[in-house]
Amino acid sequence: MPTQSRIFQVTPESALLTKCHWQIFPSKHLTVLIVHGLEGCTESHYMQGLAQKAWQAGWNSIRINQRNCGGSEHLAPTLYHNGLSQDYLSILQEITERDKCQNLWLVGYSMGGNLILKLAGELGSSFPALRGVVAVCPNIHPAACVLALQQPSNWIYHQYFLKSLKATLRKKSLLYPGKWDISRLSRIRTMWEFDEAYTAPDGGFRDAADYYEKSAAGNVLSSISIPTLIITSQDDPFIPYDIFTEPALYSNQWIQMMAPAHGGHCGFFQRFCSGEDHFWAENRIIDFIRIHEKT
Repeated sequence: MPTQSRIFQVTPESALLTKCHWQIFPSKHLTVLIVHGLEGCTESHYMQGLAQKAWQAGWNSIRINQRNCGGSEHLAPTLYHNGLSQDYLSILQEITERDKCQNLWLVGYSMGGNLILKLAGELGSSFPALRGVVAVCPNIHPAACVLALQQPSNWIYHQYFLKSLKATLRKKSLLYPGKWDISRLSRIRTMWEFDEAYTAPDGGFRDAADYYEKSAAGNVLSSISIPTLIITSQDDPFIPYDIFTEPALYSNQWIQMMAPAHGGHCGFFQRFCSGEDHFWAENRIIDFIRIHEKT
């Protein structure tokens, strides 16, 4: 699978680093754009796995690093957060205008799922080249997900994310001296505290609660008007299943839910079945896109 590194300028100051896999004559093929979750990157196993499946299906695929991820800290003077959906609109616009690709699908995992659902709701039907979206374990109500992550039973996950976010901020502070007061960093014990002290003010939000509320894709689910698949598991340890029970989700005819009892957080491992590999969710994503490309 050929790989091309490409930087997309999404604002005058910020750019995203991507890994593109183009078919011959890219404009003649469907393009799948994939966005990772919190502290993931283009090299995350699910990003590589889905990109490979998309390529084998005869499609272009683009793995996208969110701001500061995948070694791209130098490409943006800001932190990344759940509300930066317009970054991905900028990429869609460049691909349609420069590369002449007119058949685009967005796929997002966890935080990336929230971002692409938020963008789909914001766009409605105003961007015809975006044919559909798929979100896997999306944190459509970030506050509820952060509180779940902070439960004692999720201590290992919570510590991993918090430690990684702190490390990223320290790298950023070396690139942009004086922009953040990192003297407080060692005293921060929770994700909520981190977002309160750094993510929210850096993103222009009043506080963590304001950030979580304004960045929630759950606010715009009723406005989605393109084929949409949400895959989540009922036993996800920090994406509570009850956040998917709101009427806006089930009353929207464009949205399809798949919610198996087991799957964990973006795992969904299965035994070999009907020639498929272990990665159940990746196969369902490819199936969903294929079905809607035939209609």
